[in-house]
Amino acid sequence: MRRIAGHIPIFGKQIALKICLNLKKSLLGISVFPLLLGLLGYGASLTPSLVPRPAVFQGILAGFVAAIIYFVTCAGLTAWRHLHLPVVTGKVARVLHIFVAIPVMICLGYCMFRATFWQNSIRERMGMEPIEGTQAFLIFSLAVLTFLVLYSLGEVIQRLYDWLRTQLDKVMPHRTANVLGFVLVALIVFVVTRDGVGSYILDRFDRHYAMAQNLFDDADAPPEYLNTYLQHSGLDWGRMGAEGRRFIASGPRAEQISAFTGRNAHQPVRVYVGRAEAATAQLRAKMALTELIRTDAFRRKILVVAMPTGTGWLAPASHDPLEIMHHGDVATVAVQYSYLQSPLTLITEPQSGLQQAQAVLDMIYAYWSGLPRDSRPKFYLSGSSLGAGSSMNSFDMLKLVNDPIDGALWAGPPFLSSLWKQSNAKRKTGSRFVLPLIGDGEVVRYASQYRDIDENYADWGRLRLVFLQYASDPIVFYSPDSVLRPPEWMRDDLAPDVSPYLQHIPLVTHFQMVVDMLLSNDVPTGFGHNYAASDYIDAWISISEPDDWTEKDTARLKAACDAAREAGCNLEDVSLISQSQ
Repeated sequence: MRRIAGHIPIFGKQIALKICLNLKKSLLGISVFPLLLGLLGYGASLTPSLVPRPAVFQGILAGFVAAIIYFVTCAGLTAWRHLHLPVVTGKVARVLHIFVAIPVMICLGYCMFRATFWQNSIRERMGMEPIEGTQAFLIFSLAVLTFLVLYSLGEVIQRLYDWLRTQLDKVMPHRTANVLGFVLVALIVFVVTRDGVGSYILDRFDRHYAMAQNLFDDADAPPEYLNTYLQHSGLDWGRMGAEGRRFIASGPRAEQISAFTGRNAHQPVRVYVGRAEAATAQLRAKMALTELIRTDAFRRKILVVAMPTGTGWLAPASHDPLEIMHHGDVATVAVQYSYLQSPLTLITEPQSGLQQAQAVLDMIYAYWSGLPRDSRPKFYLSGSSLGAGSSMNSFDMLKLVNDPIDGALWAGPPFLSSLWKQSNAKRKTGSRFVLPLIGDGEVVRYASQYRDIDENYADWGRLRLVFLQYASDPIVFYSPDSVLRPPEWMRDDLAPDVSPYLQHIPLVTHFQMVVDMLLSNDVPTGFGHNYAASDYIDAWISISEPDDWTEKDTARLKAACDAAREAGCNLEDVSLISQSQ
């Protein structure tokens, strides 16, 4: 045993030495021409996109783009050689590399020199402080690290492929072994990524966000005025989760609304059903309807069926102002369908939001449509981000054609939203993709921070649908087609909140937009995916037409919302009494 134990350190050193030698051999085997094109991609990734990129994200993006271009080029050269086409080698190849390297280094140097200016061209339009530099060393270090990690993974996959095709070559023709080896490696990578690493990561995310909901945690005690409501409610305070409890316990109170409007006000009705309340979408929808009936929500002037984002969050900038402008005579209901962030929900549970939205809309609409038309509330849909996408995808005109709802306000609709895409396809010739004109604006209108929602339109019809979107929002304007060609919105004149130096670069722009989606909320209010209360206010006024509401009231409400945003608190925490003077 001692003899064996004595050999263990030596054996470990031999393995480590072999790994280092293999890694050194692999790194020395990096192809020059693909690497030069990868460096060109590094420089191109520094160009501006829709939102500013911090150094850490820029470094990872640069390394990722360089690695992708490297692998694609290597694959192309391999295919070239397999077709037995002429290959340049020896001294001629070295000279060719020098001729390629010179313009590549010039372009790379130019991009690095302009990187700060490009980032500031975005920050300036968003009212952000300019940066002095882009932390070039940090970006380069992270890019190299990212490239090496991806290169090492590629080497592992390459070695697996070589081993498999060698084994297959013993029992079948050479070309068949190559093809089958490639297929097997692709299947192994797919299974490991989806059912191994991918499943583990997503499971950890799901547990993390579920814990973040603080389910069954009574630490977030409701205010006193909610005690009576909760005692008679069929819903469990703990099962609502953090976002649900925040939605129920927040919002303007009746006395605050009265102080602002100078009129008697109702206490707004808010109903929220957490995902933990029931196992299926249908049961959760039924619980929501039961609670609406119990709270006399169908006797209110306005009924809003709101779809939350993936984590269950609802935009206060949408719901708080609506309750104020209608003197609290509003009932809002929302049902949670996930614990994950919207991008993760979109990838892992794309149908969960749609199923829940359809169940809620079908059940509540069936009850509402059976009420007398002259005494039932106006019916609106609303949602932000993935909630907007789920809400509009549940919107079926064939079901609602005989007795339509009154309207909808969807903010930041994801690029996959079917109704949004159908509306875009009907835009008038000559109108811009980011703010299209649909007919005379009787049914569908697009709004942004730069367009008055009622500007140059005919009067509203019976049904009123509004898409609130910013041109700088990558969640809305990301396009999978950007891998090879510029998206449609990039072919128009760019909007005021978009850098004038933005240009489409094949492959690079696609991954820039992916990173933009991750950073879309980390920008000032009124840009990116961070929608301002003032824009919600204008949209709600247009589609819901509050009684006895003036432009002066609008200005005061916007001022109150701005004060809340600057103070970093909710609207009800700002003194509405002082705003009403």
